[in-house]
Amino acid sequence: MSDRKYFGTDGIRGLVGQYPITPEFVMKLGYAAGKVLAGQGTKKVLIGKDTRISGYMLESALEAGFSAAGIDVGLLGPMPTPGIAYLTKTFRAEAGIVISASHNPFYDNGIKFFSSTGQKLPDDVELAIEAELDKPMGCVESAKLGKANRINDAAGRYIEFCKSNFPSRKSLKDLTIVVDCAHGATYHIAPNVFRELGATVIEIGTAPNGTNINDGCGATSMDAISKAVVEHNADLGIALDGDGDRIMMVDHTGYVIDGDEIIYIIACNDLRTGRKDGGVVGTLMSNMGLELALKELDIEFVRSNVGDRHVMELLREKGWQLGAENSGHVINLNHTSTGDGIIAALNVLTAVIKQKKSLHELRQGITMLPQLLVNVRFAGENNPLNDADVLTAVDEVNETLTGRGRVLLRKSGTEPLIRVMVEGPDMDEVTLLANKIADLVKLVK
Repeated sequence: MSDRKYFGTDGIRGLVGQYPITPEFVMKLGYAAGKVLAGQGTKKVLIGKDTRISGYMLESALEAGFSAAGIDVGLLGPMPTPGIAYLTKTFRAEAGIVISASHNPFYDNGIKFFSSTGQKLPDDVELAIEAELDKPMGCVESAKLGKANRINDAAGRYIEFCKSNFPSRKSLKDLTIVVDCAHGATYHIAPNVFRELGATVIEIGTAPNGTNINDGCGATSMDAISKAVVEHNADLGIALDGDGDRIMMVDHTGYVIDGDEIIYIIACNDLRTGRKDGGVVGTLMSNMGLELALKELDIEFVRSNVGDRHVMELLREKGWQLGAENSGHVINLNHTSTGDGIIAALNVLTAVIKQKKSLHELRQGITMLPQLLVNVRFAGENNPLNDADVLTAVDEVNETLTGRGRVLLRKSGTEPLIRVMVEGPDMDEVTLLANKIADLVKLVK
């Protein structure tokens, strides 16, 4: 992504009111995207958002920009990111635009795009939009301005799509489920999906006020749902993030089940039912326990760079269907075109119902290795990842952990940090080895 001026790995994101998340820039972004998309022969896009208060402002700015470029706009209102991807396909729109900063706090926001196929925009289209952004903004003549209309049944359409991904002759009537929507875009959708499939649903995080999205709730803050599952004697919990593309789960004991364990359960169930669509894609941060558990099942496992975009790219390259990040982005291309927290939950619930096992029982086949991540701040001119002493220490630790664990050093893309990750069978050993490398990173000037 080094050749990009505006787009990152997940669209354009930042602090609201600071460039580029300003009304002026976002209006120009809408115009630039409209010019590129109009050049491809379309005249229609969809815009959806999460529940941040800034969504109103940015939605209006995008709408104005697209209209100035002669593009019609369908306004979806609050809608999960994967729901916008789905509706973009069903409405035959050229693009779907998401106003969201996903799991970030309310004072951040961002813009990301889906193509007409419900997948992230191709690189060449993003680059073409960037080129237009560097040109002056114009406006088509009045008779050719784009029109806007609000799509009032968007939520209902997506709810029915989600339900269609659960076996038609099965029901969740015997399950009590806690659903945490992070006061985000799924607040009016996820509880209804599970309730309409028969479950008894206990809602938390379903009262957005514009500033409470992801605040002490949702997939990035699991204490609330773990406590609620135990207090209500529920069978399990489902936690989504602010825009609904990330999921974490909780079993009846309050134990948190992350993206690695979720994709393991889905892969196991597919294998059990005779479906084996290649292997599983994880990331550099995926726990080695996932790799070892899949190996026991003779399921191939490969790692991509961190980021759901990279997971998707590797899935396409290999022609596989299942991929995930341990942070909760779970992709099942047998069911949808992008990572979808509700669909992933339904995939797991399908395994629960068909195998007549609890979530706690389904995760017993995977043993997660202790993992420690140490963030080391550096201020020197030299890159610690190129330092001879650091590299020697990494080699020594890798040799110590051969077949039992691994080491990963990553440089943060947004801060002067080196992330030192070590995992292995024993937490005391992992801590000792991680700190050994971290101490050497601190010495680099």
